[in-house]
Amino acid sequence: MSAADRRKLEQTTRYDPAEVEGRIFAEWIEGGYFHPDAVGTPEENFSVAIPPPNVTGALHMGHALNGSMQDALVRMNRMKGRNALWILGTDHAGIATQAVVEKDLKAEGISRQELGREAFVERVWAWKEEYGSRIVEQYKRLGASLDYERERFTLDSDYVRAVYRVFKQLYDKGYIYRDYYMVNWDPGSRSAISDLEVENREVVDSIYSIDYPIEGSDEVLTVATVRPETMLADTAVAVNPTDERFAALVGGFCVLPLVGRRLPIIADEHVDPEFGTGALKITPGHDPNDFEIGRRHGLEEIVVIGPDGRLTEEAGPYAGMTAAEAQAAVVADLRAEGRLRGEEPYTHSVPFSHRSGERIEPLISLQWFCRMDELAKPAIEAVERDEVRIRPAQWKRVYLEWMREIRPWCISRQLWWGHRIPVWYCDACEANPIVAESEPERCPDCGGELRQEEDVLDTWFSSAIWPFATLGWPDDTPELRAFYPTSFLTTAREILFLWVARMVMTGIEFAGDVPFRDVYVHSVIQARDGRRMSKSLGTGIDPLVEIDVHGADALRFGLLAMSSTQDVRFSDAKVEQGRDLANKLWNASRLILLNCKFEQNQSLTNAPQGQVPAAVGQGTIRPRPIHVEDRWILSRLEHTIASVTEKLETYDFAHAVQESYSFFWRDLCDWYLEIVKPRLYDGEQEVSATLLYALERLLGLLHPTMPFVTEEIWSFHPARQGHLAVHSFPLADESLYDEAAEADVEGGIGLTQRLRAWRDLAGVPAAAVLVALIDGVEPPGFVGRLSRFEFDGVGAEPVASIGPVRVLASDQLDAGAVATRLDKRREELRGEVERAERKLGNQGFVAKAPVEVVEEERGKLERYRAELDELG
Repeated sequence: MSAADRRKLEQTTRYDPAEVEGRIFAEWIEGGYFHPDAVGTPEENFSVAIPPPNVTGALHMGHALNGSMQDALVRMNRMKGRNALWILGTDHAGIATQAVVEKDLKAEGISRQELGREAFVERVWAWKEEYGSRIVEQYKRLGASLDYERERFTLDSDYVRAVYRVFKQLYDKGYIYRDYYMVNWDPGSRSAISDLEVENREVVDSIYSIDYPIEGSDEVLTVATVRPETMLADTAVAVNPTDERFAALVGGFCVLPLVGRRLPIIADEHVDPEFGTGALKITPGHDPNDFEIGRRHGLEEIVVIGPDGRLTEEAGPYAGMTAAEAQAAVVADLRAEGRLRGEEPYTHSVPFSHRSGERIEPLISLQWFCRMDELAKPAIEAVERDEVRIRPAQWKRVYLEWMREIRPWCISRQLWWGHRIPVWYCDACEANPIVAESEPERCPDCGGELRQEEDVLDTWFSSAIWPFATLGWPDDTPELRAFYPTSFLTTAREILFLWVARMVMTGIEFAGDVPFRDVYVHSVIQARDGRRMSKSLGTGIDPLVEIDVHGADALRFGLLAMSSTQDVRFSDAKVEQGRDLANKLWNASRLILLNCKFEQNQSLTNAPQGQVPAAVGQGTIRPRPIHVEDRWILSRLEHTIASVTEKLETYDFAHAVQESYSFFWRDLCDWYLEIVKPRLYDGEQEVSATLLYALERLLGLLHPTMPFVTEEIWSFHPARQGHLAVHSFPLADESLYDEAAEADVEGGIGLTQRLRAWRDLAGVPAAAVLVALIDGVEPPGFVGRLSRFEFDGVGAEPVASIGPVRVLASDQLDAGAVATRLDKRREELRGEVERAERKLGNQGFVAKAPVEVVEEERGKLERYRAELDELG
């Protein structure tokens, strides 16, 4: 360490993330560490494609959690010497981006229709250039080691070419077609939307019972509905074929009130005899289940609600009304006709658009679809054979179940921003549609002018080719050869089908291999109160605020510590634990670095006697263990390295960071540093070497999860040669495993803790040094110093026994007072033991209480008994 560095370290008494993080990140970027050369093979390299955030987006906790997981693995593999690429890019986010710009236009008093398509798209591009890089900059705040030089965008020219290549090839195979079908229609955005963009909300509506007259009879068939306005489009009434109440009516007709249309009475197994009256009005134009029933029975498909959410001319006198207005009018007219039998409140789940907030209208619409059966088959087989490993295991099962029931995918959207579908029409000769990767000049049949399809592709269509299109496909690029297939993917469960499954299908179909080897489906971090995080609900937690307050390392640690296979509430305590870890890591490292006596020859290959030789991944400074505590800390360190590495590699991030924390906080700080401080302050070379070795390896182990503080500390380490980001990741050295040393020192630690606890219980002043005898094997030498006992007492009577230690009477100890305090504690313990035994003997408690509560009570009982035995 230079004199200037030493002065800086002496003066920097606290770790300041705000001062460190921007400076360190700039050094990483300048070093080019995140921009690997496109060499080697996918098996030799390590690559991950970031789930592309929306270009409209701001960093949220989902991004932060996913990014922390991906970055931990990318950094670890980079440090292992692998060519590591973390692919960066953003998604054009058709609906979201268009909505943002339309909102801006509305504030200016202009609509996109008034502006026109070409000018509107230019306006969106201008918005993207001004604001689109915001989330990328926010990923830098997190410390994400993405390849910022290879950033992609789903509407850049090469990516568009890849999208059009995929569309044309699927069309040529007959997979893509155009048809009328039921879709999720969002009246707010005037577009079909995907299932992911639909959110179900609990709504209290009214359920209405309506009498439909049976033709040729004075009887009625009563149906129940929550949407009486859609009855105007009814084309049948259905009953379950096993429902004997209606068996005689099947094949007959009833009459639609208000309209007078004859409706066939049909039998279909979809009808639930227990719901409502058991008779179901069938509206193929406005209900997805009714649509399927209608197709099975060849029913007419009438549409009475238009794309704007208002009733159409088909609705007769109700035309032009909103759905809500029409419902009120229809109910009033039914009541006037005497056809409304009943009305009562009904709570149910209703789909709303996540984008516009409006209630979804299931509508039959002319859309482009992609048939999925042929694409799904090899994607199912790939997961069945574990060519793609999905973890946790239950998500593999969910994936397979969904894929085996896959349906056609509606790939068109009624938007202006996005990949405009590469289909052209000739109005002059009405030739077959022309599908091409680039715009044709004229109609090939008549030479007339062509008109391009107005719709754009679903955003998920372009996202489906993300892992290989970002690497240059359809060209045979060095990046594609070096990094595809990618190594792994972390994702949220809600896009397992919408994105992950589609990437598997397109990867096999177009790139010739699966897009990744491992998929880890991470948990959801909920708001503090257990609700979902949402800006609109006021439950969102801004990761950038957490970074400002606690630092990026604290947030990364906290999120990884929270992660598990179960959804968990956001824990401020976990983030604060990460903050405390960063601060203590700085303070402990500062203690070591300012007091260790380092000689340059300590890092030479020819190690002095008693010094462990170096090996790959085993540090540049070698330890020199001469006492049992040195062998203990080295054994604990190497076991921790092995365990944490294994957990990171198997995506057990929570246990990985907690084990790292435990080793550093307990083993290194609470015990080893306290044990060896006298040796360190005396300038002992051997303990300096051991501490510097341990610090180097610990920084390397922690760097993937806490990159900023570890890099800053590493800059002061005497063995530093370049940045920690590209330093060797520690490889566990099994030759340093020492079970005997671990047993000896852990025994000494346990005895020290018992002696300290006894002193507190006995009320011994903190500064008092007690005298004692050892009955049996001498404990490690540090026990006496850390517990403030001298084990060379003679002649006096023992006043207490703690394990092998016989505490002797002395001037520092009031034997009578000690006896009184111990007797009182024994009585307290006997009472607690009796209470716990009585509680655990109650079979009602054991049978009914949660398992963890019962186990906690059993643990208390064991601790009480052990302490009582200790006191004798």
